[in-house]
Amino acid sequence: MRSYRLTAFGAAALLSFAAAAPAVADDSEPDRSFTIEDPQITESSGLAASRAHPGIYWTHNDSDDGPYVFAVDSRTGKTVARITMKGVGAPRDVEAISLGPDGNLYVGDIGDNLNGSWDHVWIYRFPEPKELRDATVRATQFDVKYADGARNAEALMVHPKTGRVYIASKNEEGGGLYEGPAKLTTGGDNVFRRVGDVPWVTDGAFSPDGRELVLRSYFSARGYAFADGRLGKDYPVESPLLGQSESVTYTADGSALMYGSEGEQSDVVRVDLKSAGGDGPARAGGTSPSSAGSAAGGGGVPVKGTTLTGIAVLAGIGLLLFLGRRRRQG
Repeated sequence: MRSYRLTAFGAAALLSFAAAAPAVADDSEPDRSFTIEDPQITESSGLAASRAHPGIYWTHNDSDDGPYVFAVDSRTGKTVARITMKGVGAPRDVEAISLGPDGNLYVGDIGDNLNGSWDHVWIYRFPEPKELRDATVRATQFDVKYADGARNAEALMVHPKTGRVYIASKNEEGGGLYEGPAKLTTGGDNVFRRVGDVPWVTDGAFSPDGRELVLRSYFSARGYAFADGRLGKDYPVESPLLGQSESVTYTADGSALMYGSEGEQSDVVRVDLKSAGGDGPARAGGTSPSSAGSAAGGGGVPVKGTTLTGIAVLAGIGLLLFLGRRRRQG
């Protein structure tokens, strides 16, 4: 997604110039903050943690790329496999990727920068490869429509227990969480129905146990209790401020969130979760010393809150630009 890129990048630049150095991969341990080194990946717009290959993260470019999905090793930041999907049409605006309980990767070609000009979008599905090497795989293409009309979206999440697919739409005045049919089918439209209200969303992810859903925006993230296909109580989640904040996923073990961004050699920043203790799930409301912006590495500034944080950042940028212009004129 390219809209607001300069605004988001400028905000991150002003706040992160004094932060920790860019993420450095740790060769001895996976799932740490890292930098995507592949020059082919310039617009990483989605993240999914592999369950078959520890420390591997699946990603893809935004629009203007082919039917490609990349496996990136968090220990080195290097691409270890490029998967080419066949059996699908030309991707239009790929925005999200998620791994289902069936072992399939789901790729969401769901973006619509013209805010509802396309009467349908697509989901592509293929099995997560057992071997990490460049390969061409046959993918299944599903046609998607919304019950209440076309809209823009950047977040696609597959529930890790039910396998049901959810999409969060993106709108300045607030979007919606849309639930797909119990099973996606070919040969007709898969109708997604609105089941909840959400803020501006650029990506989302379910916890491995399916009990929480985290949705992120350019400047913040929120977590929601999730049960019976519906959103519960929400709470703020700590997130790094990045140049183009586009993606989020849980680590495979559910101990942390990994936040990604667009751009050449973009950073993926780990934020550790609080342990609830007992039988409760780890909550996405805080961090440990190895989280974003700490000595463990991280290219982002930790931020907790809502989009009001972003508004404050933009206001600060505007004031700096205004004062700089007045000074030059004087």
